[in-house]
Amino acid sequence: MQKHKMQKHKPADRIQDLQYFGEFGGVNPSITDSSTYTFLSAKTMFDTFEGNADGCYLYSRHTTPSNLYLGQALAAMENSEAANVTASGMGAITSVLLQFCQSEDEIISSRTIYGGTYAFMKNFLPKLKIQTKFVDITNLESVESSITEKTKVIYCESVSNPLLEVADIQALAGISQKHNLKLVVDNTFTPMIISPINLGADVVIHSLTKFINGSSDTVGGVICGTQEFIDDLRNVNDGACMLLGPTMDSLRAASILKNLRTLHIRMKQHSQNADFLARAFAKDGLKVVYPGLENHSGYQILKKSYNSVYGFGGMMTLDVGSLDKANALMELMQQENLGYLAVSLGFYKTLFSAPGTSTSSEIPIEEQEEMGLTDGLIRFSIGLDDDIERTYLKMKDCMKKLEILK
Repeated sequence: MQKHKMQKHKPADRIQDLQYFGEFGGVNPSITDSSTYTFLSAKTMFDTFEGNADGCYLYSRHTTPSNLYLGQALAAMENSEAANVTASGMGAITSVLLQFCQSEDEIISSRTIYGGTYAFMKNFLPKLKIQTKFVDITNLESVESSITEKTKVIYCESVSNPLLEVADIQALAGISQKHNLKLVVDNTFTPMIISPINLGADVVIHSLTKFINGSSDTVGGVICGTQEFIDDLRNVNDGACMLLGPTMDSLRAASILKNLRTLHIRMKQHSQNADFLARAFAKDGLKVVYPGLENHSGYQILKKSYNSVYGFGGMMTLDVGSLDKANALMELMQQENLGYLAVSLGFYKTLFSAPGTSTSSEIPIEEQEEMGLTDGLIRFSIGLDDDIERTYLKMKDCMKKLEILK
């Protein structure tokens, strides 16, 4: 597959340049509320089943006009040739890996990834005789030394969940090209901030549930890649998206498309607020991890590859020393209306959770310890607060009440 060439336009510009007209001239495209579509001739139906009738719609499990609109916008954002939306982020991840891999193949994956992805690779794929090697993705020598003749995919997250490790996508792309592998990047934490296709990735995945939709009311996913790969995923004979059926509902696609248009504004505010809090808490002496801090191990890598106008992202972590303290702090912050003790991310309010007992609980304790996931770690998805200094002072007061801060 040929790499997509870098374009100078920012992700928001590429979305802005798209215009859709509704069925009756509306400024929003019409929602296609149909599960199946008519054909003017039997031959056209046959051609569509064979994948030869461009512009015709077959059945909503294959695609819909509403899903295509959203897919086109997301492909523009990621600067990929095409995209296919799915019913969830896991629907996107599982479809991609099953499209690329078959029995006896191997995957090399970052060891710090979303717990659901880890569980799929660790517990489900071996049933199909597909094995995964989990490595420190920041150690390029370890990545390359793990490659065998059975390896088909290198998998990572742009900024990892929950430890916020930064992947050197450009270097990983070089390794994948050298060994004729596919580099798959989950970009959920950093939409618009990082453009993995421009850095050499073959496929980019998002959980649309998070920042892209931004209102915590919808589950969705997307796969961005070449037109050839997206066509393969939709193939009626052996396409993983077509045959596994992770179909997004048209109403949801239309809703996400509307929210996508404000993503550039929201990401700037998420990043600005997270940067303020991270620097303030670091000055207070807390153990804070944020990719925008100069002492972060991946700061230089991210700085050389990010779209600077959108900042360093809205995710940060604090280690308060123990699970009891973490739970007490999260409960108190929720009582003080500072956010919600909840999984997920990208909401207008701050969301916080202890990942070792929630979103990363699928990872065995010994592996959590090895990768540095402590039980006192709190993952924060920082919200869109207008007065972030007020938020900081209220959070600090909670920490003082619990004697986390003196």
